[in-house]
Amino acid sequence: MSRWHIVPLSEAPQYQPQLVEWLWQAFGDQQSRAFFASVIESSVRGADFPQTFVALDDVRAVGTVGVWRCDLISRQDLFPWLAALYVDESARGSGLSAALQSYAEAWCRARGFPDLYLYSLCADYYERFGWRYIGDALDYPDVVVRLYHKAL
Repeated sequence: MSRWHIVPLSEAPQYQPQLVEWLWQAFGDQQSRAFFASVIESSVRGADFPQTFVALDDVRAVGTVGVWRCDLISRQDLFPWLAALYVDESARGSGLSAALQSYAEAWCRARGFPDLYLYSLCADYYERFGWRYIGDALDYPDVVVRLYHKAL
């Protein structure tokens, strides 16, 4: 049994401010806080996409992951996307990243999606979780990123 309890954020909306802060600090810039707040708000309202999931260790949020309609504007032909994977420093190295990915994958499988995509600046991280590097792509405006696929 997992030591974490992972739930849709719509079932635990009290963690909304924490997740906005994490995502903005980890992935954003000075102008993007409102963007992350909007993504999280849509998840809290129970939208089909984007979905945000939160990992809880007792009553403390320790990580999050999303499933988004699109996470890379240059590759809108691909759908859905694993996005905004974040593990709090206190839980890093514990296997939570794998648990969050597995939860998102199961959510996608249950909805009949045969594939899942993600992009990253990191090499050699997602491969250990079964992701297949399928080439480079461009993040806006001109950042080269690694594109990954996982058959579900």
